[in-house]
Amino acid sequence: MSRWKPDAAGRLGKAAIELFAEQGYEATTVAEIAERAGLTKRTFFRYYSDKREVLFGGAQELEDRWLTGMDAAPEHADPMAVVAAGFDPISDLFADRHPFARLRAGIVAANPDLQERELIKLHRLTGVLQHALVKRGVSDHAAALAAQAGVAVFHVAFGRWVRREAPTSLGALMGESLDELRSVVAAAPTT
Repeated sequence: MSRWKPDAAGRLGKAAIELFAEQGYEATTVAEIAERAGLTKRTFFRYYSDKREVLFGGAQELEDRWLTGMDAAPEHADPMAVVAAGFDPISDLFADRHPFARLRAGIVAANPDLQERELIKLHRLTGVLQHALVKRGVSDHAAALAAQAGVAVFHVAFGRWVRREAPTSLGALMGESLDELRSVVAAAPTT
């Protein structure tokens, strides 16, 4: 077993996704993942706290990129425009990850515990975006609405993106979903 090849985390992630797809998430052990990657269980735990984190380990990078985009939004932009300013950086993040994202989506969809974990991560992301908006001077209520709407737009567009055989621009799909949200909101009766 060679431990000196570069990119141990990448090799572990690739091995895990392959095994999850082949034999199911629940049936796959950390030992099998490490063996497929040509590494040890101990090495696995240097990079991931558990096998779920192979699927959810990119959450921090997603948050960071989204916040970077929001920070670059014009000072007086409305809350939804600030949230949408993060769409391009996260689209760039996923530009070459379509095959992985498709496999991951199927694995998550097949496991209720992973679906729950996904919702928890999305809820956390919403809180991070809301906090960033409040720091910009947006009221708590408006920040909550904009953050939740932005994460919903991302989630719906991402679902459309991973269901496509040939990858299209995630950014374009987020733009379309945002336009659809605006259309739905504009059509809602006022009381």
